[in-house]
Amino acid sequence: MRRYATAFAAVSFFVGLALAVEDITRVLRPPAELDDIRIKKPFHVDNPYPFEPRFPDRLAWERRAEELRTQVLVANGLWPMPPRTPLNPVIHGKIDRDGYTVEKVYFASLPGHYVTGNLYRPKGMPGKRPGVLCPHGHWANGRLFERSEAEAKKEIEFGAESTLEGARYPLQARCAMLARMGCVVFMYDMVGYADSTKIPHTQGFSDAEADLRLQSFMGLQTWNSIRALDFLTSLEDVDAQRIGVTGASGGGTQTFILCAVDPRPAVSFPAVMVSTAMQGGCICENCSLLRIGTNNIELAALFAPKPQAMTGADDWTKDIERKGLPELKHIYGLYGAADRVEAKYLPFPHNYNQPSREMMYNWFNRHLNLGFSEPVREQPFVPVPPKDLRVFDAEHPVPADAADAPTLRQYMTRTSEAQLRDLAKQPTEYRRIVGAALRAMVVDHLPEQEKVKSVSEREIVGDGFKVRQVLLTREGTQEYLPALAVIPENWQGGVVVVTDAKGKGMLFEESGRPGRLLRRLLDARKAVVAPDVYLTGEFFAPGQEPKLPPLEQKYHRNVPFAGYTYGYNRTVLANRVRDALTTLAFARRLNGEKPVDMLASGDAAVWALLARILAGEGVSRAVLDLNGFDFDQVKRPDDAMMLPGALKYGGIHGFLPLCLNRNTIVYGIPQGEPRSESKAILHRESGTLEQMAGEVIRP
Repeated sequence: MRRYATAFAAVSFFVGLALAVEDITRVLRPPAELDDIRIKKPFHVDNPYPFEPRFPDRLAWERRAEELRTQVLVANGLWPMPPRTPLNPVIHGKIDRDGYTVEKVYFASLPGHYVTGNLYRPKGMPGKRPGVLCPHGHWANGRLFERSEAEAKKEIEFGAESTLEGARYPLQARCAMLARMGCVVFMYDMVGYADSTKIPHTQGFSDAEADLRLQSFMGLQTWNSIRALDFLTSLEDVDAQRIGVTGASGGGTQTFILCAVDPRPAVSFPAVMVSTAMQGGCICENCSLLRIGTNNIELAALFAPKPQAMTGADDWTKDIERKGLPELKHIYGLYGAADRVEAKYLPFPHNYNQPSREMMYNWFNRHLNLGFSEPVREQPFVPVPPKDLRVFDAEHPVPADAADAPTLRQYMTRTSEAQLRDLAKQPTEYRRIVGAALRAMVVDHLPEQEKVKSVSEREIVGDGFKVRQVLLTREGTQEYLPALAVIPENWQGGVVVVTDAKGKGMLFEESGRPGRLLRRLLDARKAVVAPDVYLTGEFFAPGQEPKLPPLEQKYHRNVPFAGYTYGYNRTVLANRVRDALTTLAFARRLNGEKPVDMLASGDAAVWALLARILAGEGVSRAVLDLNGFDFDQVKRPDDAMMLPGALKYGGIHGFLPLCLNRNTIVYGIPQGEPRSESKAILHRESGTLEQMAGEVIRP
């Protein structure tokens, strides 16, 4: 297998018109094949994209941080934020303990969806107190977690705990100690745990429409965290300027994701989760788009420069002090705040045990200004029997309107559609919101021309034209793109990028002669660039049947879930948009750094349309025929036309308003009308290639 590390000199072949089409159109020569990382070694939950912080200054990082934060919000279905409907909280059943009280809470984060939990409040500490959110993670029964006495004694013997109560009830121990330190603490249920059982954990959000609308289990839990923070800061005894968040394992994921997207937390402590290795083994920690081009270390860095500490254990986080912490300190160092981020490996199995909790107490004591002498040690407490912590009882039954997943998703869809309709009344704001969403859905933009390299190149001279066979790559990637540049004699400039589902070979007839479309463009003195975008043309060996890669997932195999694949890798469609953008950058360089034209039909017109939007002024004119396609035709997560979020933002008619001039001509548009003002020229009927070529070459 040939690897493409360096370019070699171009070689010219003078040939007659009888040259075989394969010799003209194929960039690679057998036995060479594309060594593209996207098909050879895709990223996944245990092999995430590496984070190498090479930011020269704070401004460069903050540009990246803004882009990444938008990507996180889009991935979680929270761009724009849903309306904050009334919480209508119910607080009842106060339990008195030494130095603190425990109450039972439920509120509606969305109409019909109830967040449940326990509220711990300090006694004898008047005035506004710091607040702490405690997501619990995947401990059995969540906040009601209870070890047997025998298991607890083993924890004590191992040095993980010092008291039987702390060993049996470590989640209660955390909340009780923080309350005694003067914090108002809210521990809330993950969906499907303890009192939140209307929607079973991991169920209800794994079909194609869920991805197309960015409705995910993780997005729901992230929204619940945001609303839990709304609830906590609404309490009269809570100081909204002093908010901490801490959870372990899956609760650690909820911690750093909440702190990435919500500006209100002041201190963060995600335990045994942040690492360069496994990124989150549950559906509730994954969703499409989330970690494309990033990983948990960079996501945690979005909290900089606010104080953040974390622990590692004998699990995927064991190397956090040497893999992760240095990168975080680099980001914090851009703010002169490298001392505000810490990580410590503790030699215990996956946990949030007493040594970890005590590290957190001291961190919160210091950065929430609690005023205790350090080191702070956990004090014994009297646990509440788990059955007495339950929120719903005879006097406070589960609300009658509690919604299952299908009902809740119907509400989400209606609300999202209403938001899009309201945005449409403000075209500038519509383009800002939906344009940012599209960039996050493709996770790409038009690359700088110097970032696109040709790692191999040959030249063939034909009758009145020459063909440059090039293998393109983007600097710093292991992605490859075979392409042809066909240039007429006496060329004076002007390039048309032609993309086709069959690849670049469609330019030529089987005889090796230019096809009708190519000849028409060459006769108009236009150069033509055509690529084999992802999984077309030379991505397959001669005679090999093209096929899409399977959706791979290591965890929760009984629940098919595209987020394990599309949370780390672009979809087929998004990769094709990316390759179209790479081609445009190459074509612009060929054209003397001037904008270029585009022509495409069928499936290729869809990725060309999105590339045209993302390229902005890099494209002069685009003529496309969608052949009636829209994203509601996608019924499977592994469909080649899957683009997570496409239906949330209105499908084709949602994207057409992003075309900012009348030099975008679109034939074969699907039924319906653009969601907002569009300057594109739209035709319901399909166009012929002759007709479309005429539009491209007209003055």
